[in-house]
Amino acid sequence: MRGIFLVSCFLGGSALLAGCREENNSPRPATEDAARITSARQWGESRSALQKRELDRAAGPALPIPDDLPSRELVGTTRQIHQLIEASGNPARFESYTETVPAAGASLRMVAIPGGTFLMGSPAEEPHRKPDEGPQHKVSISPFWISETEIPWELYTAFMENGRPRAKDGQLLEEQPDDELWDSVTQPTAPYTAMNLGMGHGYEHGLPAISMSHHAASKFCEWLSAQTGHYYRLPTEAEWEYACRAGNPGAYSYGNGEEALDQYAWYWDNSNDRYQKTGSKKPNKWGLRDMHGNVAEWVLDSYLPDAYGKRDSQPAKDPLVIAPKAPHVVRGGSWEDDPDRLRSAARRASSPAWNRQDPQNPKSIWYLTDGGMIGFRVVRPMNIPDVITMHRLWNFSKGEP
Repeated sequence: MRGIFLVSCFLGGSALLAGCREENNSPRPATEDAARITSARQWGESRSALQKRELDRAAGPALPIPDDLPSRELVGTTRQIHQLIEASGNPARFESYTETVPAAGASLRMVAIPGGTFLMGSPAEEPHRKPDEGPQHKVSISPFWISETEIPWELYTAFMENGRPRAKDGQLLEEQPDDELWDSVTQPTAPYTAMNLGMGHGYEHGLPAISMSHHAASKFCEWLSAQTGHYYRLPTEAEWEYACRAGNPGAYSYGNGEEALDQYAWYWDNSNDRYQKTGSKKPNKWGLRDMHGNVAEWVLDSYLPDAYGKRDSQPAKDPLVIAPKAPHVVRGGSWEDDPDRLRSAARRASSPAWNRQDPQNPKSIWYLTDGGMIGFRVVRPMNIPDVITMHRLWNFSKGEP
């Protein structure tokens, strides 16, 4: 298949994703865009002198922009965020922490996950195993942080209901002198209906955000990064399974058998036909909650049923699959699923049916009208990629299924 990338090493260089294609655009040169954004924004006293200096430098030396870079007109904003992230650096100690999100007036608990090697996929004898879960293979994972729970509405609504007039692609229609950096990140237009899809009373605090596209989840990560100075993205499929297992090779994070599943997961048998509050079930060994059930979770990878069989090196180092226009992977199963879909190795491909009722043509790039079982969580990797790689990973899935 043309344009497929099976990435089996470092997530820190631009070469690993070279070739991801974007729809045909004729954007402004990135340096002009960066200069426009920087000159239009009057940085207030709320930002430190260091941050201001680093961000002003984003309009500096010309950055080579590959022809195939998605959303090239937005790379100036990515460059500014990259400057913030580099200025912040990594903490002196690798440990769990709580991240404050200013625009949401809320916080996010991030759990430190040690690096290591594990067997990814399921053994041939595992009940309910699907062909796309094999062959089992060794994977080496670098240390990272991952959110303790799925992203809740109190964080996501600050991104989704941002209160600013925007074009359909999420760009601001008019900039203001007091705009913050995160305002320049493309964000959703207002939904035409409540995206809780009738479950609960509005966007209840503590419930996981649902019904967002893969692109919207990725742009949330960019928005979060612009506020915190820490690099966030969706977890890779390998990172997700490694974190879910927490060292356990069984079908579930606690071992084999469905008898104990009710203690760890919301699924068809106990969910009362709707999603539930995050963190109300037992955590896995590494302190992560709702890795099984509640809402199925977007991961960074594109879905290829034979992806595992194409990995040559053993162990594969931080693998990532990017295949333009392919479906995306969701993991963990949801409140509407049977136990087999909640297994640690279970994979599922995204579907256009998840946006079947959207009356727009073309369909929204932000919302899933039939995606009430879809949410996500975020990771912060130890390694900070270059500007171009960072931009690709936040933008490659725009308009994809």
